[in-house]
Amino acid sequence: MRQRGPHPLRVLLVLVTSLMLVVITMGGAARQANAAPPALIVGILHIGSVTDGGYNQAHAEGVRYMQKMLPGIEVIEVENVPESADAERVMETMIQRGAKLIIAASFGYLDPALNVAKRHPDVKFEHPSGYKLAPNLGTYWANTQDGFYLMGMAAGKMTKTHKAGFVVALPVSFFLANVNAFHLGARSVDPQFETRVVFTGTFLDPGKEATATNALLDQGADVMAMIVDSPITVVQVAERQGAYSVGYHYVGVQKFAPKGWISGLAFNWGPLYVRFARAVMDGTWRSEAIYGNVASDYLVIAPFGPAVPASVVRQVSASKQAMINGQLRVFMGPIKDNHGNLRVAEGQVLTDQDYGKMDWLAEGVIGQPR
Repeated sequence: MRQRGPHPLRVLLVLVTSLMLVVITMGGAARQANAAPPALIVGILHIGSVTDGGYNQAHAEGVRYMQKMLPGIEVIEVENVPESADAERVMETMIQRGAKLIIAASFGYLDPALNVAKRHPDVKFEHPSGYKLAPNLGTYWANTQDGFYLMGMAAGKMTKTHKAGFVVALPVSFFLANVNAFHLGARSVDPQFETRVVFTGTFLDPGKEATATNALLDQGADVMAMIVDSPITVVQVAERQGAYSVGYHYVGVQKFAPKGWISGLAFNWGPLYVRFARAVMDGTWRSEAIYGNVASDYLVIAPFGPAVPASVVRQVSASKQAMINGQLRVFMGPIKDNHGNLRVAEGQVLTDQDYGKMDWLAEGVIGQPR
């Protein structure tokens, strides 16, 4: 789940370029005037750069996979679109160019997409992590808490200082649930484990992310995790200081930390985007709220780094299977918060619906959610 406000640089970029669309014909040259029309035109707009090694690149590579698997598709892709009326204008231009499926790939695009969808009932829309539907707009996301629990387990097995640092954009409920899940996973294998959290107040600010990472490492953390758009800065700073790291969003982060890489939780959107496109083309698309988990083909555990022992890989893999089988539940009580208050009673199990109301950090997490 993501929440954000417009970034000034993104607004400037869009205004300077006058919202000019770049049509990316991935895998081939532009269509000739006399060539057969595409089977489907898909538009996708991003909040940031498609080479960010994180949130936006995961979506961008998803549409590249979609076009590879369905070569008759044409893609219109636009980067750095603010979550404002500019997003509506970009989507309208995509529709004017023939788009019949639009992926509005940022949380703040939901209302703009709903507005455009109402004006164009013949166009289908998909939105990640949205909480509202329309007859021609569906949503999709996945339970990331289970994945963060597994990353916490791996971190707990790799740490020597019993401390991790966690750089987080904002203290919103689903992010707090991710931090808590990571910490509970670590404590399941290392009861002394401590997680220290710094909130940067923004989804992308390499300067703030580097400062936060250095501060957490100076406090004794030897494993770094993050919930920001691009994990590159955090993992690179950790790598330079000889610390471990786990990634988020994008499966290819390991190249930025070849020695200290543990693993990561990543979105593999390609197979899901293929299903969306096929459903639009064959007339079976329907509006629904899709919510996956670690058993889904679009939420994956990234490859483990060479420093991770095979025994750790086996333990994490076994826990993942236990989750899929319903034998392991992340938020099973008793669980206290970091002020000593009982938050999850003995025998109680929190559900996905509870994560959206979480406003606390678990016992052993150093940091304040507000």
